[in-house]
Amino acid sequence: MKRDGKLSGVLHVLLHMAEQQGPVTSEDLARMMATNPVVVRRVMAGLRQRGYVQSEKGHGGGWTLACDLTKVTLGDIYVALGSPMLLAVGIRSSSPECLVEQAVNAALGQAFNDAEELLLARFGEVTLAELSKDIHERIAARGMSQPHEGHSHGP
Repeated sequence: MKRDGKLSGVLHVLLHMAEQQGPVTSEDLARMMATNPVVVRRVMAGLRQRGYVQSEKGHGGGWTLACDLTKVTLGDIYVALGSPMLLAVGIRSSSPECLVEQAVNAALGQAFNDAEELLLARFGEVTLAELSKDIHERIAARGMSQPHEGHSHGP
């Protein structure tokens, strides 16, 4: 089963955007996310509605961050993306008549709920500023000056 990488991809491009001096085009963001610019514009429009990014049209236009990285968490971005399903594993039938399957569903359902609560709580604790700090520590440790040195995508 394929995992949904939208949250990871959006966080990736937001943090690249934080390193840019000016707007980043949908085409550049699409290269970073390995997707189509139309998909990027759709995702970014949702982030714009929440005030996390803004866009400028025309020559020299594109997307820029419009938020304070210290105030935006992974949870905020997760919600802005529509709160996609966190776990790929699920139960076989939501209303089984079989008592064995009911017992299995109860155990799995509780475990899944606990795992999702823990994950969402952690998402709420991690800010984009913390991720940016981690990036800069990794850059310094490698003796680089930019996060995209050695990268094949983006600006």
